[in-house]
Order: sequence, then structure tokens, then C-alpha cells
Amino acid sequence: MLALLAQVRSGGRHLAPALDQALHGLEPREARAFVTDLAYGTLRHARLLEAALAPRLANPERLPERVRLALLAGAYERLVRGTPAHAAVHAWVELVKRGPTRQRRLAGLVNAVLRRLSPDDLPSPAGAQSLPPWLFTALARALGPEPAERAALGMLAPEPLWLSAADASAATARLRSEGAEVRPGPLPGSMRVRSPQPLGRLAAYREGLVQPQNPASLAVARACGDVTGVRVLDLCGGHGIKAAALAAAGARVTSVERDPAKLRAATANADRLGVHVDQLAWDLATPPPLAAAPVVLLDAPCSGTGTLRGHPEIALRLTPEAVARLAHLQGQLLRSALACLAPGGRLVYAVCALTADEGPEQVEALLARERDLRAEAPALPLEGTLAVGPGRYILPEDGLDGFYLAVLSRRA
Repeated sequence: MLALLAQVRSGGRHLAPALDQALHGLEPREARAFVTDLAYGTLRHARLLEAALAPRLANPERLPERVRLALLAGAYERLVRGTPAHAAVHAWVELVKRGPTRQRRLAGLVNAVLRRLSPDDLPSPAGAQSLPPWLFTALARALGPEPAERAALGMLAPEPLWLSAADASAATARLRSEGAEVRPGPLPGSMRVRSPQPLGRLAAYREGLVQPQNPASLAVARACGDVTGVRVLDLCGGHGIKAAALAAAGARVTSVERDPAKLRAATANADRLGVHVDQLAWDLATPPPLAAAPVVLLDAPCSGTGTLRGHPEIALRLTPEAVARLAHLQGQLLRSALACLAPGGRLVYAVCALTADEGPEQVEALLARERDLRAEAPALPLEGTLAVGPGRYILPEDGLDGFYLAVLSRRA
């Protein structure tokens, strides 16, 4: 566990693939769930835990990284999971004792600090304090201070297993036959699932009945409207999740993605789901060689600040300069997207980001340049959305990812 946390915090690895590798072969489900929660929870709460520990450590920055991580993970168990002191403290003290010889003498420090921790040591407001100051300021500028606090708090909570299905009834029946607990999600076709085994082992997944997909992502695809028989371009298609949802809804989809590995994964996923999606490898710095389409979806590369729940390492690495570079790229991609949009067509722009320059300011600048475009109110049948500028934010509460979404129509 400490090695895993060190790899992610150093910037060398992303948490999800590193954790998948660490969990390989680990049984039973309860053990996998514990390790998963410990890894994600420690990284999500890292700034809060560091603040709680700081008054009890004279020079925390001088401690060996392995010892600092043992303190963080132990503090997460004590302060967030509520693990009794005798259980949480002992485990991390023993890990330090089994470390390099020069670190073993610090086991007493770990024991003393963790035993004295109290929930009152956690800073408040927790949402604001959980993020780098510049990042929370950016969220507050985009959303307002109170929604920004709610968003930051929401991303501290674990995410359920969200699945979507073209035939929710059949998928639910199959999942329940395998012992899964299934509850309806916030959108038709979405499900909140608790599975007795990893997703890849479920017959419902192998048979193509379900797709792992956050409801916010599904809402972006649904914002394209009734696409039955309609030609849709999915730009920056990634692994093809939204493209598959659109194809399942009856669209004739072409997915454009510059990364060949992602295109291969998208093709394999579409085959598993039994839908057809045409694929084009293309760098959207320039418009692709495709005829204009009546519906264009651009889910642009972004900072991912709406997905910190699932990717807590983003908050450790992101900088204001990186956000500015991404906003510049999004402007280029929007120009390419417009070149693909037919007269009378609809452009859906989405980013899983909560910064103003990637969301409303990006769209406002586009509307100021392109006089034949107008903004429509996006159809978002979700609670916790916030109208800002020409579009709406989906706030990352109750397990949802955070998105900004705008729908633009071109005059015929």
C-alpha cells in the first residue's frame, strides 16, 4: 500500500491502473474494497490529513516519504473511516517497523501521533481545505463559493459503481442473477450497482448488457437529443463510451480520436456491446476530412477537475498554467468542431472540468465570434445542476462527475 501511494504521489503513476495491478489476485471482495477505499480515501483527503497531522510533527517535510505516507493512511483510518485506535495505529506502526533499518526508530513517533489524533484536528471548511488554494479559488470563481464548497466536499466521497444499459430491465435481471445489488440511477438506463465480484467477471458485462459510465457522462450523450437515424460526429471520442451510447440510441456515429490505442479500445468495447461505430484516427488541430453532420459532440480534453473523486492525483499535479494550455487547446478544437457542423445543426460541447475558462468563458468567446450560433438550454434531468453563462454545470455530488455542458445550434 505505501509503495502504491508513493508511486502516485510522486507523479509517476495514475491511481486507477496502479491499484488494479496491486489488487490482482487479492481476495475476498471485502479485502479489495478496503484497499481501494484506503488508497482513494487517503489521496482524496491528503491535504486535510496533512493539516491535521502538522501540529503534532515538528518537521514533517524531513520525515522519510514512507513514514509520512504511513501517517497519512493511518490518519485517514482514524479520522475518516473511524477505525478504532488500537486497530488502525497498530497496523501502520508495524509497517514502519518492517521498513528500512534507519526508519524503524520512527515507529514510536507514528504510534504517538496517530493515537493522539482527533476528528477535531481536521480543518474547516473541509471542501475548500481539501484542494490547493488556487484550485478552490478557480472553482469558486466558476460556481460561486457555496456551490464550490459543495462540489469539493462531494468529490471527497467514494463513487458507486455506475453502469448504463440500453435495456435496463434485462441488465438488472442479469446482474441480480449474479448476486449484485442494483438500484436505479438518476437517469433512465443508469444503475447504481454493488457487485460481489469485479466488473470484468460479471456475465452482464461480458455479454454486453452493461457499460461502466457515470450518469453525468450519460447525460452529455443524451444532450444530443433524439438521434434515431441521425449522423453524429463524436469528436475526441476517447474510449468510445459516449459513442457507444449514441449508437445504442440509434445514431449513425463516427468517432474521431487521434490516439490509435484508444480507437482500438473503443472498437473492442463497441463489439462487446453489439453496436457499430465508425472510427477515424485524426488530430483535431485541423478539421477532419468528413462531411458536415447535423449533430457534433465535442467532449474536449480538459483539466478533469470535475473527476477528482475518481482521479485524486489530478489535484496533486495540476497547475494554473496547465489549465491555460488546455483552454487554448479547447478553443482550437471548437474551431474544428464548427467546421464539421452542418447548417441547422447542433453542437454539444462538454468538459469534465469546473473551471470558468474551460467552460462558460470558452463558449461565450465562441458565441461572440460566431454570429450564426445561438445557445440552447441543455436538457439535463439531473438534480444539482447550475446554470452559468450559456450552459450548465453538473455538480459532482451524490457520486456524479462534474461537467460543464453547452448546446449550440447553427442557423440553417
